[in-house]
Amino acid sequence: MTPVKHYPRVLSIAGSDSGGGAGIQADLKTIAALGCYGMTAITALTAQNTQGVTGIHAVPPEFLKAQIQAVVEDIGVDAIKIGMLHAPEIVEVVAWAIRHYGIERVVLDPVMVATSGDRLIAEATVSVLVKQLFPLATVVTPNLDEAELLLGHKIDGVPALESAARELLALGAKNVLLKGGHLPGEEVVDMLLPRDSSPLHLKAARIASTNVHGTGCTLSSAIAAYLAQGHALQDAVRRARTWILGAIQAGKDVHTGGLNGGAGHGPLNHGYAPVAMRVLD
Repeated sequence: MTPVKHYPRVLSIAGSDSGGGAGIQADLKTIAALGCYGMTAITALTAQNTQGVTGIHAVPPEFLKAQIQAVVEDIGVDAIKIGMLHAPEIVEVVAWAIRHYGIERVVLDPVMVATSGDRLIAEATVSVLVKQLFPLATVVTPNLDEAELLLGHKIDGVPALESAARELLALGAKNVLLKGGHLPGEEVVDMLLPRDSSPLHLKAARIASTNVHGTGCTLSSAIAAYLAQGHALQDAVRRARTWILGAIQAGKDVHTGGLNGGAGHGPLNHGYAPVAMRVLD
């Protein structure tokens, strides 16, 4: 049988950011910049900008399911990135889809708090998300605030990252990428901890910038894009971190938003190094 050529297909299941810096918008920019074909199943609409979130409009679970079915049953999916899931019923639809379609490459970014500090998930949703999606995800990618919310305690310093990551594994995750960017210091340390091997410390010099809105969305969708191209998890994470550091560096001096000079959180430069759409056999 002659192989069928196709683009690396990445489906983002996440919320829409009207300001364009995070959520579905950041995911699509990232997926395209890394040479993949991006698709979406939108879980919620948000009214937000560089200053914060002013409103959330939920998408009904049955319509989320319809979006996923329409995409997977026609175009197909090589990897999924999961972002904002605001309600238990939404989580259940996503878990159903992963099991029903046998999707193997799944990046779960447990979006709970926006860069502005706005809460984006209902309390009742957290336990459902952990129970249903942690075991199905290839990797779970919480930042420090999200990990603390999941674990119910503070994570004080780089030495505490490994023990916190092991606690997250105990909740059912297969692999955890715990992001330490919210810790103080001149160096940013993330930790990739697989269930069955040693931890990997990923270090980089901190880039001074207020334009970091959507970094979590961007990193998780970049990992999904590299997984869709066939890279192993560790390589996908390394490549995604390198790319996002370039996007932060390229956008650190750009002013976006704040008509009156407001001190909001601007976006990364997702288009700093685009590549042509890749084709897989």
